[in-house]
Amino acid sequence: MLKDNLINVETTIQTACEKVHRRRSEITLIAVSKTKPVEMLQEVYDAGVRDFGENKVQEICEKYDKLPPDIRWHMIGHLQRNKVKYIIDKVCMIHSVDSYRLAEEINIQAKKRRIVMPVLMEVNIAGEQTKYGVSKEDAILLAQEMSHLDNLHVQGLMAVAPYVEDPEDNRKYFQQIRKLAVDIQRKNIDNIDMHALSIGMTGDYAVAIEEGATMVRVGTGIFGERDYSIRRDI
Repeated sequence: MLKDNLINVETTIQTACEKVHRRRSEITLIAVSKTKPVEMLQEVYDAGVRDFGENKVQEICEKYDKLPPDIRWHMIGHLQRNKVKYIIDKVCMIHSVDSYRLAEEINIQAKKRRIVMPVLMEVNIAGEQTKYGVSKEDAILLAQEMSHLDNLHVQGLMAVAPYVEDPEDNRKYFQQIRKLAVDIQRKNIDNIDMHALSIGMTGDYAVAIEEGATMVRVGTGIFGERDYSIRRDI
């Protein structure tokens, strides 16, 4: 079943790319594996996926040693400063940086490990009160503040669009986040790149690709519905 789901997702990605004359190689598919057991992740890995996204620090820590070492783990959920130290040496990118204080802690922990951590700045593009992320209005200021941190590298933006029945309803938000990335890039801020756009989820990733996504985060479309009765926190 998972392999069939993955084939369907790949077909959708390919179709969206062809529609706007993009190459499939421009898109990173991140399999969002939160609440899913390692057996399911292994099955998706065996089908060729190498990028996995988790929302919880503890899930990354629990799964990290049980799965192949060439997996690229992405931290895509809200990250508390006191938990950065647990994943700094395990993830390839942190998508959810939405404050200078968090960025500063990532920089401190990365410096201890003598690494430069790739990060994305999370933007609350629709201004939803229930969502994390810096506002559109404050994004450029945050980018300027983060530019002085030597052990992290801002590579683009991440956004979680609203839940909608019709994915077309989110096209305007994907257009806005792409425009914001262009505006920030034009500032030519040191240590700030805008080549990555982590936008689009199971319900709307085709539209996101059409509007410039370089990373799409697909969970339900690959793994099926999640079991939220499982609670993991540290």
